[in-house]
Amino acid sequence: MNKKWFQIGMVSIFLLSLALRFWGLERFNTLVFDEVYFARFGNNYLTRTPFFNAHPPLSQYIIGIGIWIGSQIPFWHDTVNGLTGSMRSPWTYRWLNALTGSFIPLVVAAIAYQLSHRRSFAILAGFFTACDGIFLVESRYALSNIYIVIFGLLGHWFLLLALDNQNRRRSFWLVFAGITFGASVGTKWNGLWFLSGAYLTWIAAWVIHLIHSFPNPKLFFTSPFLKESEVRSQESGVSNYSPSSQTPLQNLTQLNIFQMLFYLGIIPAFIYSIIWIPHLQLDKTYGFIAVHQQILKFHLHLGGNSPNVHPYCAAWYKWPLMTRPMAYYYQTAKSITDPLPVMGPPLPAGAGQVIYDVHAMGNPFLWCFGVAAMLFLVGMLVSQAVIPWLKEKRFSMPATLSVDTWIALYLVINYAANLLPWVEVTRCVFIYHYMCAVVFVFLAIAWFVDQCLRSYYQPLRALGVTITFIILAAFIFWMPIYLGLPLSPEGYKLRMWFNSWI
Repeated sequence: MNKKWFQIGMVSIFLLSLALRFWGLERFNTLVFDEVYFARFGNNYLTRTPFFNAHPPLSQYIIGIGIWIGSQIPFWHDTVNGLTGSMRSPWTYRWLNALTGSFIPLVVAAIAYQLSHRRSFAILAGFFTACDGIFLVESRYALSNIYIVIFGLLGHWFLLLALDNQNRRRSFWLVFAGITFGASVGTKWNGLWFLSGAYLTWIAAWVIHLIHSFPNPKLFFTSPFLKESEVRSQESGVSNYSPSSQTPLQNLTQLNIFQMLFYLGIIPAFIYSIIWIPHLQLDKTYGFIAVHQQILKFHLHLGGNSPNVHPYCAAWYKWPLMTRPMAYYYQTAKSITDPLPVMGPPLPAGAGQVIYDVHAMGNPFLWCFGVAAMLFLVGMLVSQAVIPWLKEKRFSMPATLSVDTWIALYLVINYAANLLPWVEVTRCVFIYHYMCAVVFVFLAIAWFVDQCLRSYYQPLRALGVTITFIILAAFIFWMPIYLGLPLSPEGYKLRMWFNSWI
């Protein structure tokens, strides 16, 4: 793929994301799902109304800024409500989220390109991200999860850019990585998992580097992949391992512990701390330490993962298979010509012939194929150690890891870093908590499809095209429940494949 077509593809992905997020943004003149908190909190900052915030305040600052800017624009105010505490158009408290969410596919594509310098991989990663439902839904309302994701992804992108540079330019990008990682945590605490993924990848790179640099590696491993000359050089204490020869990830070993602690430790902590200043000046009930104690107490008392606590509670192991998505908005009307229902309970059963449903639900085929691709990457990594072990009866590792092996290592580590911490969480959690992990699933399926499309074997190329087509078709099929389009009861049931989805 040449540069021109790559640029056209990226612009097209952005315009598609933008159009889907801004279309009918003010259609439901109410507060949808957690807008009852975040839109109100954003407005509270504008009206200087003190309140307790159960999360770090950055996303509510941004929503408040969006409300203020939107209120200055003399159009898109056809519908207004006072549900935020002031008379506001729904467009004012949603537009900045829609704009921010439109950039997420581009950031995912940028990470893919920086990992591999392959434009086809980047285009597929951005395209698949743009074809996901839960990111579309979360971007169309005044919610906070897109800010955790975009700041965390920016942190990873800036880190990869830093690894491709030296000296002052490297420091420049590392500073920005620290700032955005801090901003991710400053949105919700689980933004910390993006930062932990960066640290775990750095540790893995150092472990690999130290293994290859050991004076007598035959004590620990032999590699059937090495040429005889390479084995002799290792036995003499000279390693042919070049940390910068193949991928920016190998350059992680050029960062020492003090650089990591400063750029990805002190700077994120500093950013997180100053994010709290405006909130603590508004609400003086608690100081910095006390407010964190109150937040922790709030979350510890939310109850367990049980439908008795909340009908949409879903433990972490239910997320990858998407067994319990959430209805953010559900109303019925007697006909499609009736005004959009925005307040009150749905009509009695049988009375409503038109259903308006907004479901926080991923693209089922994208998630399914993505999990399969992630398992394939895990198997690829394990096989590189297990197969030589079975043959040689000792641990074996190639002298240098390929670009695709490093990509697999990066994706698996960061997926695990954003998913596995939830294993120990006992409070009620929801499918949107999976958003930080699932972006690495999108990268995994994009990598797999890219490998298929670049293959010399026609069946593999056909497989790549088929997977891409199915993902796009599924996105179009389920789009009515992402955008809240009117559906007949039959059309709604056609898209609710399992009872647990309702």
